[in-house]
Amino acid sequence: MSTSVPHHSGDPELEILTPMLDRHPQGWSASFQGLTLRTALQPIFSISHKRIVGYEALIRAFDNDNASVLPIHLFQLPTSDPENVLLDRLCRYLHIQNFAGLQDDVNWLFLNVSPRVVATGKRHDSFFGQLLSRIGFPPHRIVVEIVEQPTDDAEQLRDTVAYYKQLGCLTAIDDFGAGHSNFERIWNLAPDIVKLDRQILTRATDDKRARQILNGIVSLLHQSGCLVLLEGVETRDQAMIAIDGGVDFVQGFFFQRPGLELDEVIKSATDFDSLLTDYKRNSQDALDPTHEIGQFFEQRFAIAAEAIRHGKSFSDACQALTRHYTVSRCYLIDDKGVQTEDTLNADRLIECFDPRFRPLENTTNADWFRQHYLRQALNQPDHLQVTRPYLSVTGAYMCVTLSLAFYRGDELKVLCCDILAR
Repeated sequence: MSTSVPHHSGDPELEILTPMLDRHPQGWSASFQGLTLRTALQPIFSISHKRIVGYEALIRAFDNDNASVLPIHLFQLPTSDPENVLLDRLCRYLHIQNFAGLQDDVNWLFLNVSPRVVATGKRHDSFFGQLLSRIGFPPHRIVVEIVEQPTDDAEQLRDTVAYYKQLGCLTAIDDFGAGHSNFERIWNLAPDIVKLDRQILTRATDDKRARQILNGIVSLLHQSGCLVLLEGVETRDQAMIAIDGGVDFVQGFFFQRPGLELDEVIKSATDFDSLLTDYKRNSQDALDPTHEIGQFFEQRFAIAAEAIRHGKSFSDACQALTRHYTVSRCYLIDDKGVQTEDTLNADRLIECFDPRFRPLENTTNADWFRQHYLRQALNQPDHLQVTRPYLSVTGAYMCVTLSLAFYRGDELKVLCCDILAR
């Protein structure tokens, strides 16, 4: 719940900054070391809501000839920590002043806070609460973005983030997945939103394994209690990756470029219906192959289980399975999860296994009770279970496991085989 911040009309920092702002018919601008600063906004969309839920405020600088100055050059102008703090606060002041005048009284404003300012700011940046109070802008509509990088004072960073939360603002970790990102920062700061660095998306565009990692990171962040925003989405294919990855929010040139015409930016819209229709169609066309795998092997499993039930040797009973070109290994497990027979490896595939993982090949007396496919099979005897692709601990290769629980006399056994996932 937001905490009220007392009004300090004579706050010295605000009194220094206020004369640096100028109001124009198009909004507000600011002056800094001979440059004119303006606010640009880039919309942030919720995939599920199919609409804008926030905007990231970005600073744009222009010289006396109205030529654009790169932001990196702007932020190189300060020569001391006080000047860095001044520029950072001036930008935030400008952004909030501009945003407060728009016809949007619901959505978030994402504001970047310089890590140097966070680490060196006095009184936990109490200026910010006084700024919001002066403009009359509700703290709960602010998302404070903190760039992921080391800080000389982790305790100061934690205290500063706590200050923003106490004000009632949301907090976000920016550029997660690049540089010094790690989950320890997530656990220590407990942000509301995590923005994934576009490098993750770039890799996922060309590499299926990176796409799986992206999906896994999103899942872990959700379990940590964080909403996830994927930035840098530039193509329709990347938008599909974002949808499939389970992220909550998206941002990027594909949806909308940053704009200086703020009244027009807030009217931005994206055809999410078309995107989601294509995603659903593609998902139907590329159904998880596990269903077809189960149908294909169901009869073979039934024959093997029946043979074992009637006393046939394990190796003879599984011949029809091990002869199939996709099967790498078969094994039998008891109701406690312990493997009871030596693994049957497909002869033609043994030479394909990576010799570096030889220590993992022998699974005699291995205990597989932790495996989801085993528990599923035990809970549903006589029903074939099929996993999604996963990394096998017996050789560090991707596989799909089929499992079938059946009774041999009074004993419940589980027949398993691994299929190579290519």
